Amino acid sequence: MQIEKYRLPPLVSFVTWNRMGLTIRNLSALLKTTDDFELHIADSNSKDNTWSYIQTLQDVRIKSKTRLPANKGPIFAVNFNLSKRRMGQYFITVDSDVHIYTADWVSKFTKVFDMFPDAGLLGAVSADYYDRYRCPMIRLEKCGVGYLQITKGFVEGCMQCLRPELLDTLGYWCEECCMGDVEICERICRRTGFKAGYLPAIKIDRLQSIDCGVCMGKQLCGLYGNRDGKDCFAIRQERYRNPQFREEYGWKYRKCLDDMDHGRKSVFRASINDGESLKMHSYNRHSAEENFRYYEMNAN
Repeated sequence: MQIEKYRLPPLVSFVTWNRMGLTIRNLSALLKTTDDFELHIADSNSKDNTWSYIQTLQDVRIKSKTRLPANKGPIFAVNFNLSKRRMGQYFITVDSDVHIYTADWVSKFTKVFDMFPDAGLLGAVSADYYDRYRCPMIRLEKCGVGYLQITKGFVEGCMQCLRPELLDTLGYWCEECCMGDVEICERICRRTGFKAGYLPAIKIDRLQSIDCGVCMGKQLCGLYGNRDGKDCFAIRQERYRNPQFREEYGWKYRKCLDDMDHGRKSVFRASINDGESLKMHSYNRHSAEENFRYYEMNAN
């Protein structure tokens, strides 16, 4: 009998920021799977009772709970968790608005990676997203296992799994431009031998709010019944600055592309969360810290 090679449990990153109601709903669903993983939770300085809820969680698969002192943007937070990845470990990032219905979602990711060695990044999205996606995709299948490979565009970043060998090549999400899904898929699909795509076998939804009357966190929530009508979703919405950031600093992404095109930068990206990566690779600290400051000043 052939013995399967030992595989480290994937590192699952869950970053949350306000919207305690969604965090409770979706973390509860994430933890229902019997698949093994190592969960790292980062709270980007929520102003509601999100951190109080996180502190109550008890599950042996939870390896760290961190309250970041300030919201420095989604790229800082995901790289904070990614810096904890061990060599040979898959990395799965799950946004706080993702509710997972598929029980064996970890296994479904790894089965596709096993079947398709050139698949580097796989994402899961809600069913209605496929109706809105306008770029062509290629359906690939072997032995009943398959995925949709993108040919243009990028993979929506709400829930993604990245192969260890790809991460060894890429390093981190780019902190120098903080353009997230767009920039990392550009590096994968245009500048490595790996491919990216979607995995419809994993079912999720992405509700953006929950009525306070049915929220699972009423007992913890200091905002429930607030006379001014402000709930955790309103707090998040008034501080949400991703579109404004992209409008002001989108030019940095174009600069990163130009730097790679002209050999000034490799495909690897270092992170301020990983001192060794800074020693080994070029890093525009001024640009990265300017991005972090934007979120610190506008999203806390």
